Amino acid sequence: MMVTGLCFVSMTALVKLLGGRVPAAESAFLRYLLGLIFLIPAWRDLCALRLSPRQWRLSVLRGAMQTLGVLCWFFAMTRIPLAEVTAMNYLTPVYVTILAVIFLGERLAVRRILAIVAALGGALVILRPGFRTLDPGHFAMLGTAFLLSISYLIAKIVSDELKPVMVVALLSIAVTIGLAPFAAAVWVTPSLADLGILFGVACVATGGHYAMTLAFAAAPVTVTQPVTFLQLVWSVALGALFFAEPVDPWVVTGGIIIMGAVAFITWREAVLKRRVAQRAHESHL
Repeated sequence: MMVTGLCFVSMTALVKLLGGRVPAAESAFLRYLLGLIFLIPAWRDLCALRLSPRQWRLSVLRGAMQTLGVLCWFFAMTRIPLAEVTAMNYLTPVYVTILAVIFLGERLAVRRILAIVAALGGALVILRPGFRTLDPGHFAMLGTAFLLSISYLIAKIVSDELKPVMVVALLSIAVTIGLAPFAAAVWVTPSLADLGILFGVACVATGGHYAMTLAFAAAPVTVTQPVTFLQLVWSVALGALFFAEPVDPWVVTGGIIIMGAVAFITWREAVLKRRVAQRAHESHL
């Protein structure tokens, strides 16, 4: 999970390194297009895959939400500091929890409600509306977290029915297709150096997802989730060292509040799962 965090923050830093030379929509498209190289080993299984109409609908919907979320994320990267992007990204699991209650019928206990309120309070600490002028990048990140939460919720549903490799492959193809018209509308011929940076983005993104998969297989979420919070440390350090971004104590404080809320939600979900498993075991005895 430490490697995962480093990969994802490196991905963010590489996108920022482009400095707006390549439009956000085109950068996102090229990142996913170049990333399709990593799907070549799974191509045969992908061609043999047969989806039900419901799985098709869910896959298309997830692709659409991920496409819009990625567009917002790449736009935000050109507008606001690394640390703010990373801190606001932590809102995604909070949104997932809320959507799971609405669409999957999951129960929301008082303690989890308080954790969600605390996380949203952390977002307000970062944004500080009324005390500073908000950049469009801040609103883009709020949209990113919400759109990606829908994508993750659909992934949670379809991952019970399809192989993980197929879930990732379908998403990558759908997002590449979805981003194509947005990229065409603002197309600027990228330099070889910029293409190299975007290929690096694709590499570290793929490496991050692979490392995360290994971590989830090796340890419970309650062990792996808190380690992801190191991403805020990496992003603050990278922003200060390489992009001359001052360390904003409000962003760090808000990020810590959101991280604490996410950690509590993760821990509570793990406790509830253990209780359910224990009751099921006792019922069989």
